Amino acid sequence: MKQLIINIPDMQSAHCQARVNNAVKEIEGAQIQNVEAGKITVSVASDNTKSEVVNAIEKAGYSVSPENSSSESDCATGCCNN
Repeated sequence: MKQLIINIPDMQSAHCQARVNNAVKEIEGAQIQNVEAGKITVSVASDNTKSEVVNAIEKAGYSVSPENSSSESDCATGCCNN
């Protein structure tokens, strides 16, 4: 399995983290290692599984940033307003 760190700038609150966790945990071939503000660490069986994880996160209402991105954005779901 390959370990990935996926940046999700909109995922800051515990509520947002739970939504992303629930979206990803049902994907066969993906195992969540850690969820924290702004990122998720996932082990995936293949590149197809990685695509499924990214699609599930986006379907839950969150944008995925390139790994080296440090930009911040507004929460797409409205639950993380500062």
